[in-house]
Amino acid sequence: MSDYQIIRWENSEKPDSAKLRQQMKQEGYSVFQWSDSIGAIYSEHFHGNDQSHWIISGSLELTIKEVGTFILNAGDRDFMPAKTYHSARVVSDEPVVYLIGEKIS
Repeated sequence: MSDYQIIRWENSEKPDSAKLRQQMKQEGYSVFQWSDSIGAIYSEHFHGNDQSHWIISGSLELTIKEVGTFILNAGDRDFMPAKTYHSARVVSDEPVVYLIGEKIS
């Protein structure tokens, strides 16, 4: 069973990518911004290192093997342990923009 976690955005302000990037860096992540177009799909895969995705705009649906399917909206963040099998697809009517943080082990 995965230790996959989601933190929902509860701030009334829109996510500020510069501030969020700085926070992720302070937590020890190597961070870059990524964007996927409307309808983009990633088949099931995993990453070798712990990752965190922080949505800046748009919506991303993640299906975590043996855990469930979740939609991350602007401001929502997840924590995905290394080797967590997952798939993803853009479910908003706009591209999704998000920060990807990776912990290099």
